[in-house]
Parts: sequence; C-alpha cells; structure tokens
Amino acid sequence: MKSFGAIYMKELRSYFHSATAYVLLVGFLLITGYFFYAGVAQYAMFSLQAMQNPVMMKINLMDYLVTPLLGNMAVIFILVTPLLTMRLLAEERRTGTIELLLSYPVSDGGVVLAKFLAAWTMAAIMLGLSWCHMLILLWISEPHAPAMLVGYLGMLLLCGAFVSLGVFASAVTENQIVAALISFAGLLLLWVLGWSSAVVGEEAGPILESFSLTNRLQDFSRGLLDTADVAYFVLFMGFFLFVSIRVLEAKRWKA
Repeated sequence: MKSFGAIYMKELRSYFHSATAYVLLVGFLLITGYFFYAGVAQYAMFSLQAMQNPVMMKINLMDYLVTPLLGNMAVIFILVTPLLTMRLLAEERRTGTIELLLSYPVSDGGVVLAKFLAAWTMAAIMLGLSWCHMLILLWISEPHAPAMLVGYLGMLLLCGAFVSLGVFASAVTENQIVAALISFAGLLLLWVLGWSSAVVGEEAGPILESFSLTNRLQDFSRGLLDTADVAYFVLFMGFFLFVSIRVLEAKRWKA
C-alpha cells in the first residue's frame, strides 16, 4: 500500500513540477469561463424575450445554461485528457524505468491503478475549479443545486472513463504523441457514435446509442441520476484498466 501511494503521489506531483498542469488549468478555466459568460448572456436574452412575450414558455436555467456548459466542458476534456495520460506508461517504457517501477512491491494492477487515479485526480481538480461558475449562478439566481451536483458527478465519471482509455493508449506504445493520438481518436469515436444510430438501421442503432458517451452524459447534465449510466461508466473504466494491465503484463513477459 505504501508503494501504491508513492507511485500515486509521484505521478500527481509530476504534473505540477512542469508547466503542463498550470497551462491546462489556466486554459481550461479561460475556455469554460468564456462558455459560461456566453451562456449567461444568451440565457438573459431569452429570459427577457420570455418576459415580453407571455406566449413563450418559461426558460429553465438547467436546460438552457448548465446542460450546454457541461456538454462544452466534456468536449474540452476530449482534447485535454490525451495530454494528461499520454506519458503515464509510454514514457516509462521509452526511458526504461518501467522495469524499475515493476520491481516495487506492488502488482501490475497497482501500478496502472495508481497512475490512473493520479490522472483522474488532476482532471477532478480542473473540474472542481470550474465549480466557481456554479457558485456564481447560486449567487445571482436560484438554480436547482442537487441537479447541478448530479451533472458534475456525471462529468467526474466521464473524466474517469476518458482517463482509463488514455491509460490504455499509453500502455500500447512507447511514443507519447502516438498515445495521445490513439486516445483522442478513441474518445472522439465514442463521442460521436450515437450520431450514426439513425443511419445504421433500427437494430444496430440502439446498440450504438448504448455505447455513446454523449447519450450517457445527457441524463446527468439534466440532473437525472440513472444507475444504468453509472454502471456503464464504472464498467467502461474497469474494462480499459483491465486490458491496460494485460498489455503491461504481456510487454513485461515478452521483454
């Protein structure tokens, strides 16, 4: 357990020992801040129009502001996650330190899990800092706070799923750039998978929708907590961590 904690803290500190963490944090907050500002401005305009036209339906803050903001944040994480995960195992293998790492009194699964949790923690820090936008909403309006928390829970699980795929991509290659590209391509494919459901037929369509990350996030972003969506993200993370461990073991025995 001590070695597991050492690996976890080493990976987490490595983000802040370089400019990576600070650039990603500042960039993420600037971009989400812009989306938040644009969303508030648009919501204010729609609200004014609704007040002037009684025929229009009441504007819901969750649907018109929080849900689009979470969707935009998810797209940003598709770009950010490969940068967080590309070096986790690829750099260890390239420099030859993976053998030293595996000599610690910790299993291959422990190594993969420690690195996964470090990258997920970094993503959670970024996500937590964006909560300042929600605090502003709580200050200037009366949104449904539990629904906002459910939305952020969905984002946290989504980030975990993204990171697990990134860990797998980093395990299959020694090149960080290749790992980032594999991770980005995989995440983008899973994100747009549901969009193809309408053109593949009635039988294959629902199957594609069930694997789409977009559809799994929708209920969370509306404040709806569905155990099926939670189970999907947990199984998604478990699958990619499992295959990452198998890849790491295969590489070690081959060496």
